[in-house]
Amino acid sequence: MPQVGISELIVILLILIVVFGATRLPQLGESMGRTIRNFKRGMDTDESIKIAEPPPPAASNVDKIDEAEVLDRKS
Repeated sequence: MPQVGISELIVILLILIVVFGATRLPQLGESMGRTIRNFKRGMDTDESIKIAEPPPPAASNVDKIDEAEVLDRKS
């Protein structure tokens, strides 16, 4: 695998300046750094994320009404 030297880095930098412009390059570098930092942070905290279990269902009024109807029918 070929190694990237100083001359290759200068050529890449010149191409980036021509394509994006000198004023836009610092913004691109900052956003790339933020993206990589957030990705690393997300990879580190992935195991510590716990999914909350839903609460158990409460007794519904339908069950109480059905029991009342059964008791009325038996009488």
